[in-house]
Amino acid sequence: MTGDAANAGMLEARFKLSERGTDVRTEVLAGFTTFLTMAYIVLVNPAILGQAGLPVASVAAATCFAAAFASILMGMVANTPLALAPGMGLNAYFSFTVVQQMGVPWPVALGCVFLSGLAFLILTLTGVRQLIVSVIPQHLFAAVAGGIGLFIGFIGLKDAGIVVANPATFVALGSVTEPGPAMALFGLVVIGSLAVWNVRAAMLIGIVLTTLAGWAMGQVHAPTEPYSLSALTATAFKLDIPGVFGLSGENAHRAGLGLVEILFVFLFVDLFDNIGTLVAVTKRAGLMDAAGKIPGLNRILMTDAVATMVGAVAGTSTVTSYVESAAGVQAGGRTGLTAVVCGLLFFATMFVAPYAQLVPLAATAPALVVVGGLMLLPLTEVDWDDPMAAIPAFLTVAMIPLTFSIANGLAFGITAHAFLKLIKGQARTSDWFLYLLAALFVVRFMWMAAA
Repeated sequence: MTGDAANAGMLEARFKLSERGTDVRTEVLAGFTTFLTMAYIVLVNPAILGQAGLPVASVAAATCFAAAFASILMGMVANTPLALAPGMGLNAYFSFTVVQQMGVPWPVALGCVFLSGLAFLILTLTGVRQLIVSVIPQHLFAAVAGGIGLFIGFIGLKDAGIVVANPATFVALGSVTEPGPAMALFGLVVIGSLAVWNVRAAMLIGIVLTTLAGWAMGQVHAPTEPYSLSALTATAFKLDIPGVFGLSGENAHRAGLGLVEILFVFLFVDLFDNIGTLVAVTKRAGLMDAAGKIPGLNRILMTDAVATMVGAVAGTSTVTSYVESAAGVQAGGRTGLTAVVCGLLFFATMFVAPYAQLVPLAATAPALVVVGGLMLLPLTEVDWDDPMAAIPAFLTVAMIPLTFSIANGLAFGITAHAFLKLIKGQARTSDWFLYLLAALFVVRFMWMAAA
């Protein structure tokens, strides 16, 4: 048996290729396709976390490492064509809410991410996650996704200077002829044009072309320090878990309701992201069983939890499943080999990732706008004619971007849902966990008012 034949036999035995109607060539192509559709995160994630004070070059490398580790682990453990990377929305919550608004030092925030991953792992092992999912109606799942989409899009428009602060109207249109907004609009046109022609790497190409345009306009400047592998260690192992509980550092975050809120949001949104993405990708890949269940669900969720903890150690926000994995499935990916190939490509990218600091905010902003827009699709699942669904969903969607906080959107949506069920006489003893969550949110509002 030749070496190639032996390798093919090993891959066949490990990933069950023929059983799922695929082959090595198809899986490799699918892995490349998935990578190209989500590689933009290597540039966008550092741009977002960099605004929280994290070193951009190091975050770029950490993003690649976390995505590589998580995707390879998913492929090997769960044999699912699902790629992972630091999640959009949660990176914005990390940067703008936890660090900038709440004043939590970024090492402590990374500690919160690590603990949320540990909590996710424990909840998965104990089966508590099913209880959480069971009390949240589908329209709130959809509303959270849509609200985060608006949040991300708003951040992109703000970063680009297209939307600016205004003392009279809170927000207003910026000067679109200035270099920053003009570059962002150029990038939006490029990404939009490529997207309508179904170019897989539309966002990545748009970011690169916008950066080149910025270079020609004199808006891009080389970093003052030359590239060095030592840049990769600026965030690695810098998480501060004792600081989460107020046990280290003079600026450590005070433990209390603030800690509970941060951990809850990281955990809750990651759970929402995973369930929604898993349903979409596995259904398209034909991996769901006849009862509509996802085979190996516990292994998938445990992999996600471990990936989040490893990502926090490396120096990035919550790692989660990417719906862009559906692009690889569309290209024929049916096994974990697709995810492994995608992970290996992220690993190879890690060694040039620190050059992400060359990319200006105006170049990554259009990608945020496009991603945000695409995340509005789940809102079609809300029955807007039914007040029981429409009111909590609207409050969730509106409060996330308008208060710059996913936590506030969750709080308003879940509390409104519980209140309306109570008013309509639909409350049941089995809803005890829902009303516990609502009560905790009410206490949170009172605590914030008194603070």
